[in-house]
Amino acid sequence: MKKSLGAKTILYPTPVLLVGSYDHEGRANVMTAAWGGICCSEPPCVYVSLREATYTYGNLEARQAFTISVPSTDLVVEADYCGIASGRDEDKVARAGLTPVRSALVDAPYIAECPLVLECRLVQTITLGLHTQFIGEVLDVKADDDVLDARNHLSIERIRPLVYAPPNKAYYAVGQRLGTRGIGLQIRDGQDGA
Repeated sequence: MKKSLGAKTILYPTPVLLVGSYDHEGRANVMTAAWGGICCSEPPCVYVSLREATYTYGNLEARQAFTISVPSTDLVVEADYCGIASGRDEDKVARAGLTPVRSALVDAPYIAECPLVLECRLVQTITLGLHTQFIGEVLDVKADDDVLDARNHLSIERIRPLVYAPPNKAYYAVGQRLGTRGIGLQIRDGQDGA
């Protein structure tokens, strides 16, 4: 029997994303967000949902661009810090020891130490209540050579992305590979039809 937990924002896993932007002075800023993901395949779009109170919120509105840098497990301390400190109060990119890189495609920086980066042009915002969803069209994806396999495909085992468990306020690593797409087709063995 399942127990009701009530209406809550619980979904497992949630990604740990470093959202890059420039502030009104042109200073690089990065915010850790777990409310984000893919929202369209054509054109390729991703989203992050932010509260208006965050410093990044105003940066995205003003610059109409953002980046998403995907930190590896090696950056858990830095990612956590960038989610707690505010760029309004300090240069948290420098304080965390991260290296901002100016995107050639959008008006936002990405983080050099992260193995995977998405450069996004803001295409739409949707106010949902406490959060606003910022939807960005992905203009380019950049990846470190060492996270690509022999066919130039991204390897999740090499990226080693962080995931976040909101109720526990805890970070986790991605686990073992269990199969590949199509594994469910085995259920239909011996059945007629498709």
